Amino acid sequence: MIRITREADYGILLMTGLAQAEGQPRSAAALAQQRRLPLPMVGKILKALTRAGLLNSQRGAQGGYSLARPASEISAADIIGALEGPLAITECSSERHDGCARQDHCEVSGHWPRINQAIYSALQGISLDDLSQPNPPRPLHFHPLHPTGVHQLDRPI
Repeated sequence: MIRITREADYGILLMTGLAQAEGQPRSAAALAQQRRLPLPMVGKILKALTRAGLLNSQRGAQGGYSLARPASEISAADIIGALEGPLAITECSSERHDGCARQDHCEVSGHWPRINQAIYSALQGISLDDLSQPNPPRPLHFHPLHPTGVHQLDRPI
């Protein structure tokens, strides 16, 4: 099973809370309380998202965290990548892959980058704005004829 980390899951929850705040800074404590998450983990995640350029951080009584760019310009892939690093479904699809002892004999190694790209494209096609809506705008369906393998009802992603 392919899973994102708890940090990435919480990161998406925190980012949707900030998107719904419509530009108003929110403190780590307020976000932790709103999303019912442990404050130490919230602080760690917010700092990582700030380092990645997805959030602005402002100190002071009126300070807090806010989105660094519009929610429509931040993707699920951006958030997950900021917290987990580059997407790599297998070791041989990692950017840091130096080779594998089985690579010369592996019949599927050439397919992993394509599978990796399909997953990345699907995540890239879902914006923070989409994630901030109470219901998904359109369901996703597997589309075997589209290069990414994923298709929204009205457009490939």
